[in-house]
Amino acid sequence: MGTIVVGMADLKVAKAPDILTTLGLGSCIGITLYAPAKKVGGMAHIMLPTYKGFEGQNIAKFADSAIIELVNQIARLGAPRASLVAKIAGGAHMFGRSQNNDMLKIGERNAAASLAILKQLGIPIKANDTGGTHGRTIELHVETGALKIRTVGAGEKFI
Repeated sequence: MGTIVVGMADLKVAKAPDILTTLGLGSCIGITLYAPAKKVGGMAHIMLPTYKGFEGQNIAKFADSAIIELVNQIARLGAPRASLVAKIAGGAHMFGRSQNNDMLKIGERNAAASLAILKQLGIPIKANDTGGTHGRTIELHVETGALKIRTVGAGEKFI
């Protein structure tokens, strides 16, 4: 069993018994896809909602393009899209007290974009731990599909 680190604007896939982890989710979103029957999973650490207007950049940085790439990579490991379930975490409001400036609501926009593309692809969202004002670190346990979330100042939980 190994722990595979997913960096910022990165995505990786793994098979059980590996663990996928990403650190420092502030306004970023950690998106996990999991195929229970195959015990195959993937994780993306996205920074922005959409690839549109940023063509040619790293696709793992954006919710829409990262999720599609994760689906494709997991399919290559033998788990088709129809077998996948999703869990997401992150999307905190990290930039001060101003709730009125839409440009500062990047966490909220990232969460909304992630949920929208998952819905569009027909991938059920099993758990969602987004929002708030504190950063998170997550671990996807590929053996079970459990997502461990450590939130700054709030401890640990599994979803």
